[in-house]
Amino acid sequence: MRSKKKWYDYLWVVSLTYLILGFFNILFAWLGLFCFFIPLILSIAGGDKAYCNRYCGRGQLFALAGGRLGLSRKKDVPKWMKSAWFRYGFLAFFLVMFFVMLWNTCLVFAGAKSLSMVVTLLWTFKLPWHWAYHGTLFSDGTAQFAFGFYSVMLTSTVLGFLTMILFKPRSWCVYCPMGTMTQLICKARHRKKTCDPGHRNDSKPSCSF
Repeated sequence: MRSKKKWYDYLWVVSLTYLILGFFNILFAWLGLFCFFIPLILSIAGGDKAYCNRYCGRGQLFALAGGRLGLSRKKDVPKWMKSAWFRYGFLAFFLVMFFVMLWNTCLVFAGAKSLSMVVTLLWTFKLPWHWAYHGTLFSDGTAQFAFGFYSVMLTSTVLGFLTMILFKPRSWCVYCPMGTMTQLICKARHRKKTCDPGHRNDSKPSCSF
């Protein structure tokens, strides 16, 4: 008997809607910050990976496309992709690119650089995206951040779809930077508990890896 679906089983609609809205109006890209902060807040507050396991709309989207729609080869992810050096290396690279994006945004806010109405796919290919910007009452830096953040979200989605096709549907979850960060937070919380003299040694970790 199939279990009844919960409301959070349909969060893939939110992820898909986000990508569509950013195609027509780039300022909607700011909404992606929820996907950045909510996983961190939940992992800090709860000490587990509830967001990754339950609320990640992008993971659901890959599971739907790769599973129900049959777009995945459903092959095992290679061992090197699961390795710590790759996951942490990709996280470091991702954060460097993220801070470069923030730096470019600061330059536009300061007037030292003009607004670039492009979306950079895979940190390399600059795609014209001028139709998605209709002006704003705020500084051009507001739009620059939106273009940069949408680039990050679109790039990660493309990478997720590529690995979904080549391997199992949710292969992106293996090396997702947000997943790696929440895992590190979870490990740190568990380590703090086990180091606490008042913490029982026989207690089980609250984080699933």
